[in-house]
Amino acid sequence: MESTASAQDTGVLRRMRIARDAMDREWAEPLDVAAVAARAGYSRYHFVRLFSEVYGETPGAYLARRRIDRAQDLLRTANLTVTEICVLVGFTSLGTFCTRFKQQTGMTPTEFRRRARSPGASSIPGCFVLLWAGGFRTDGPAAD
Repeated sequence: MESTASAQDTGVLRRMRIARDAMDREWAEPLDVAAVAARAGYSRYHFVRLFSEVYGETPGAYLARRRIDRAQDLLRTANLTVTEICVLVGFTSLGTFCTRFKQQTGMTPTEFRRRARSPGASSIPGCFVLLWAGGFRTDGPAAD
């Protein structure tokens, strides 16, 4: 009986890893919890409960944290506005982005940039970052 419980736990962990890997790959895209849950083979509410048990945070909190981590990298290195970075990392609201950023780092994105950049250090041109991130698309708008 114990081996059945272990197999089930392993199956749950595998499915949660599949979902987390999808969020890690597609963090900049608009992600719907129900769609990620479906990839893992669960209903939305069951998925949120299991993900929280396994990783200690909700899928939404995990995704926001990953997006803020990426925003920190861009604020340190790229010559982009805070609004451009907000959109590039997958937030649709500048207000939500700034609030979550401050909750996670203890400072606003602008304060973070000011403190994180070395004096005289050159930054990556924004047009290069946008090209690399798929911001310049010829097949329609960047955020469908």
